[in-house]
Amino acid sequence: MQKLPVTVAIPTRNEAAGLPACLARLGRFAAVAVIDSGSTDGTAGIARAAGAEVVDFRWNGSFPKKRNWFLRHHPITTPWILFLDADELVDDAFCDELARTLPSTPHAGFWLNYDNWFLGRRLRHGESNRKLALFRVGAGEYERIDEERWSHLDMEIHEHPVLAGSVGEIRARIEHRDDRGLEHWRRKHADYAAWEARRTVLLRREGRAASADLSPRQRRKYASLGAWWLPSAYFLDVYVRRLGFLDGVAGFRHAWEKARYFRDVGRAIRAIEREVPSAR
Repeated sequence: MQKLPVTVAIPTRNEAAGLPACLARLGRFAAVAVIDSGSTDGTAGIARAAGAEVVDFRWNGSFPKKRNWFLRHHPITTPWILFLDADELVDDAFCDELARTLPSTPHAGFWLNYDNWFLGRRLRHGESNRKLALFRVGAGEYERIDEERWSHLDMEIHEHPVLAGSVGEIRARIEHRDDRGLEHWRRKHADYAAWEARRTVLLRREGRAASADLSPRQRRKYASLGAWWLPSAYFLDVYVRRLGFLDGVAGFRHAWEKARYFRDVGRAIRAIEREVPSAR
């Protein structure tokens, strides 16, 4: 079978638990690279044993972070790149759609759709999840955010690719299986909340929260983050309007935990805004 003309790039840091299952699904791709940030749990060895290239990355606290650094400094020999997390699993239906679509597409990139698993259960309702994670090499990179060491997150988390060209959609779904438990999920989202709050305050202070260089979705997000009503509105939207209650206990806990995440973002925003005179 002809290899898909795609390099799969997997950013990692201590992902030994989930990485083998992810790598086992990637035999149809032309190249696989694991971009590792000093893992201590054997992640790099697992990647090499599976035949993946291991690229060491050390962040210096400024732009670029992991994905953009890879795009800028690593030789990529395929026309397409797919950024995949170590807890994301592709299947033959996804690969088949890429094989049909990529050779003749006019698009510069594609939105990808994901099925989330939470507390060991696949969530069939509630919040939908998609990312712009597949695009042509050279068509663009992730948006530039100059953090100047105010974050310890070395990978683009909420940054989005900015591409020159149109964007399509791959309908076959990717499984997002974070099986490391609720406490790990909470710790990860505590980091995200701190980053998102700092980003929001900086955009507002710079007068860029509603600027044209942000997508409509981003402008709506930065207009509502920190609002007192957002956590409750989010919960009612995903648990009631989007039928999250049909996913049972897992659906309730996911909606509740995400609502709490937005509460934490709001609290962090208000704490930063009390800082004088600067948000940094």
